[in-house]
Amino acid sequence: MAKNDLFEHETKKEFNFFMAIIPLAVMVITMLYAIVVLETDPHLPLIIGTVTAAVVAFINGFKFDDLEEMMYKGIRLALPAVVIIMLVGLIIGSWIGGGVVATMIYYGLMIINPQYFLVTICLICGIVSLAIGSSWSTMATIGVAGMGIGVSMGINPAMIAGAVISGAYFGDKMSPLSDTTNLASGLTNTDLFVHIKHMLYTTVPGLIVALTVFFFIGINVIGTNTASPEDIQVMLASMDENFVISPWLLAVPVLVILCIIMKVKAVPALAVGVFLGFICSILVQGETLADSASFLMNGFVLESNNEMVDTLFNRGGLMDMMYTISMTIVAMTFAGILEYTGMLSAIMNQILKIAKGTFGIISATIVSCFATNATCSEQYISVVVPSRMFLRTYIENRLHSKNLSRSLEDGGTLTSVFIPWNTCGVFIYGTLGVSALEYAPFAILNFTVPVIALILAATGFGIAKITAEERDAYLAEYYPDEQQEKPATA
Repeated sequence: MAKNDLFEHETKKEFNFFMAIIPLAVMVITMLYAIVVLETDPHLPLIIGTVTAAVVAFINGFKFDDLEEMMYKGIRLALPAVVIIMLVGLIIGSWIGGGVVATMIYYGLMIINPQYFLVTICLICGIVSLAIGSSWSTMATIGVAGMGIGVSMGINPAMIAGAVISGAYFGDKMSPLSDTTNLASGLTNTDLFVHIKHMLYTTVPGLIVALTVFFFIGINVIGTNTASPEDIQVMLASMDENFVISPWLLAVPVLVILCIIMKVKAVPALAVGVFLGFICSILVQGETLADSASFLMNGFVLESNNEMVDTLFNRGGLMDMMYTISMTIVAMTFAGILEYTGMLSAIMNQILKIAKGTFGIISATIVSCFATNATCSEQYISVVVPSRMFLRTYIENRLHSKNLSRSLEDGGTLTSVFIPWNTCGVFIYGTLGVSALEYAPFAILNFTVPVIALILAATGFGIAKITAEERDAYLAEYYPDEQQEKPATA
């Protein structure tokens, strides 16, 4: 199903704002109680939110069969993400069993200074993601190794995850190969490279802030709290004892990254990684066919005399991702009802009413993107829905469309990681093993960039305007069948 198919529907009845907000309010309240008070999983609050949304929709004239189909359509939207999550589980299991992860950690421990580790891993993830255009693929390869190296050094996993996420999303956001970058520029009718150039105003300062913070954390915190050289030597010896360590194994992640650079789609590229890891498990590590298959299904199992090494490598496999997949499916049932019934549009329209002036319009866009990430649990929707709702407002207020495309990425692409039940949040949890609530304070680029965007909107710096003639031409081109009123000048 094409992503835009989600929005090709008709609603039975217009929802007012207060009726539309009920399911969201119920979900948020129960989510806070479940996570903060009960310290349990977010699945049940999402189910409660889905039931509430269904009841509200039923009261407003929707039939149960319609609501059931809406939930199925929401789930179908997430199926590409589910397939990638499954492949990541397989790739982690095969790469651990094949000694690929152990090799990356082994050499990483030998050459990277713990004090500069966060800065280093952030930059590496940024470069790789910029080259391949995928934050998910970067986190599934370089991120997994980075977590292993950093944890072996005694660094807080939340800090490592924050550095990995900051770098991966910088590259994803700025890469012409990124799907969200192309989506944001395409939906706003903005040239791709004009869109990327305009994002430099917010994204590069955000990266500089992130690297600066990671540098000072490394100097002032990590330098005094890392594992001792003796501890690291013990870990190296333990890995050397339990795995065949060879620089040739580094060819596996390199080949996967090269596949993506050569524009091979993420699914076949990751499948190649799974196959190579499986082969390495048999031919390099000497595992049996049955054990190698078990690594794919149930993950790797290691019983060494080093607890840290066991913690690092006892993971992966398809079954390890079932928690993540189930939360994605539950979240998308909630999202499907909100979007298809028109409840989300009712909420967005209310936000649109209070957007006045440049600062109001841009801040409303960013808030709407974040709200869509929270309600619809899918990064793509957080770009698509606001783009459709705000494009005319930008044109009428003589704001260039590249301001909108940038705001969609600043508020949508980057903030998706902060929602535990968003597909990005659950993917990161399943891949890096750190929850959104833990890594959020350290995903510095992701929350700094929206703040910088708001500062630019308030000051007017880096905000592109169009002339009145250009505005009228855009309106005539995009809305030819509508009787235009004289628009207000921003």
